[in-house]
Amino acid sequence: MSFPYGIVATDLDGTLLRSDGSVSRRTRDALAAAAAAGAAHIVVTGRAAPWTRHVLDDLGYRGLAVCGQGAQVYDAGAHRLLTSVTLDRQLAGVALAKIEAEVGPLHLAASRDGLDGDVLVGPGYAVAGPLPAVPLTDASDLWAAPLNKIYIQHPTLGDDELAEAARQAAGGFVSVVMAGAGIVELLPLGLSKATGLSLAARRLGLRAADTIAFGDMPNDIPMFAWASRGVAMANAHAELKAVADEVTASNEEDGIAAVLETLLT
Repeated sequence: MSFPYGIVATDLDGTLLRSDGSVSRRTRDALAAAAAAGAAHIVVTGRAAPWTRHVLDDLGYRGLAVCGQGAQVYDAGAHRLLTSVTLDRQLAGVALAKIEAEVGPLHLAASRDGLDGDVLVGPGYAVAGPLPAVPLTDASDLWAAPLNKIYIQHPTLGDDELAEAARQAAGGFVSVVMAGAGIVELLPLGLSKATGLSLAARRLGLRAADTIAFGDMPNDIPMFAWASRGVAMANAHAELKAVADEVTASNEEDGIAAVLETLLT
């Protein structure tokens, strides 16, 4: 069986996972067939490792995963972080001040570094789904330990508006991504999913030219730019569809499997 790619890179939420958090049998079988044909499956997610590893364990996933928008390369089989990039907290503080000077007070959350790093959630910040988080009651605690990212929400601005306003105000200090509904993030400057995926690929002796990538949100744009082929889900954000090489079925309709099955025949 021939398969034209050495890496199948998949985002998690809205891409590999269905809305109930599961992966269909058809998609599991297609990924297993790609692996049998010699391809490595690499999960590339905005979630930091503590919010990712239980999903990977449930899937029986043993390979490399890129977590935290590229900040972390995680060995799922060994339950070990191989690389981790942290946010300069002084720059992040300046960035937040500049954004709030433009749009007013923000609701904040933050992801602490490390395999067991807590996600701190401040007053007013709405966490999507049943993910574990620790209430942030003292604002100074935000800066008490190394961070991978800061999450921002605004009382009235939509996600795309907030991301654009944050970029305009603080794009010289941090990278800003929109990663899903209610998820706008401030990251170390220059960090993206492409950064982490390139590191993971190098560990496997593979390159961008060997990679097909699947995603659904604007934070997947750098990964699509890096990979040989970028496939957007039918449920993807318009910005990602605009740069995709192909649009497949939605995450609910086995969009990844549909593409892999065609490539495997």
